[in-house]
Amino acid sequence: MNKKLKEFLAIEFKSKATVIDDKIVEVVAPDGEIFSLLARIGSYTSEDTREYQLHLVEYIFDKNFSVEKDIMTNNIYRDLMLNGVTFMGLSSGDRQGERTRIGKKIREIREDKEIEAKDLAKLANIDAANLSRIEKGKYSVGLDILSRIAFVLGYQMDIVPTQI
Repeated sequence: MNKKLKEFLAIEFKSKATVIDDKIVEVVAPDGEIFSLLARIGSYTSEDTREYQLHLVEYIFDKNFSVEKDIMTNNIYRDLMLNGVTFMGLSSGDRQGERTRIGKKIREIREDKEIEAKDLAKLANIDAANLSRIEKGKYSVGLDILSRIAFVLGYQMDIVPTQI
């Protein structure tokens, strides 16, 4: 193994890629969101090749990590191809459904109260473009921002049982 390859493999990344089976690699991004990559990395007979490919996936996820998940996944998709990782597909992450549900609820409450998006953004002290992305479920947002939005809308954050 050459020196540059050893140095690359020695780098510790925040993202962690794990072979699930011969077709699926699970990647935990730095924020804990889980993505599935349809790639045959698990079918490689060479352990060195498998280790290198997994490490390359971790590097690409770290390099492109963003709270704007659409942009992030598009950049990851591009970089996987540019770096020679053979794959057939990439999931949008395990939290996309929740982002969409919460964003839709914020927009619904805002519209019911007849509050303009720009006014809500101003009162919550966030960028109006970010509020738009939050309402569309395209922006991963922290608890502090969600709490500010909820407060402005006359709500509070809480943990409640899942409705089935």
